[in-house]
Amino acid sequence: MAKSRNTRRERDADAVVEPVDGGLAQLVPDRDRARAWTLLIDGAPQSHVDLDDPAHLSFEYQRRLGHVIDLVAPPGKPLHVVHLGGGAFTLARYVAATRPRSTQQIVERDAALVQLVRRELPLDPGARVRVRSVDAREGLVKVPDGWADLVLADVFSGARTPAHLTSTEFLDEVRRALKPGGAYAANLADGPPLAHLRGQIATAAARFAELALVADPTVLRGKRFGNAVLVASDRPLPTAELTRRAASDPHPGRVEHGRALTDFTGGAVPVVDASAVASPAPPPSVFR
Repeated sequence: MAKSRNTRRERDADAVVEPVDGGLAQLVPDRDRARAWTLLIDGAPQSHVDLDDPAHLSFEYQRRLGHVIDLVAPPGKPLHVVHLGGGAFTLARYVAATRPRSTQQIVERDAALVQLVRRELPLDPGARVRVRSVDAREGLVKVPDGWADLVLADVFSGARTPAHLTSTEFLDEVRRALKPGGAYAANLADGPPLAHLRGQIATAAARFAELALVADPTVLRGKRFGNAVLVASDRPLPTAELTRRAASDPHPGRVEHGRALTDFTGGAVPVVDASAVASPAPPPSVFR
């Protein structure tokens, strides 16, 4: 017999488990935070949300994207933000909490996941957040020219970034949607020999004047599979403060930029639609 939703939501109950378009979704309660949950899809962690404290970012890569959100404009200034990939809307909640009156668009292809998150982890009704259940690139095309201060990309299908979100043509759409001087930040995942990550840096360098990369030093050395946050803009990036914040995280990260980042690419060439492939699948040990 199926459990009632009230029973499922008790703190000692099982996770909320439901099939969505992208696989089997689980919302697992956080034993240390009364109204916090972790979203997993097919066992892969996707998002962590604390309904009582939406400014709390638990995941390493989300904290790094949070630093970008904090630094792209003066504190508290409202922003226009496009989120490609919704997950549990963690970063949209963060923007709404830290930059009130911001206007945001979430593009999340998985309509069933959107319904699950809206039902179990409802957004603040006062937040100015619109959700589109379409493909990320299709949704990006609908963003008006020069609308966004910030475009955040965190799109994974089966734990891999789809190929059509890795190309110069995709970044042309990002640039079109950005205001002059706006910023783009992407959550990337790769492991040794880091060919995907190097290619993504080269691709962004073909379209933006300024780049920075934030990652765990062991990932940058090609010692393990992990996440890296790529930040791009046509105006100078706040690399000094980003470096300070990344270094002070619970899992410290390193920031590469300038000549060091160019050298890191190792001669990789920009990715185009015709040759694009999805990011590599993580090894099974990553989620154990």
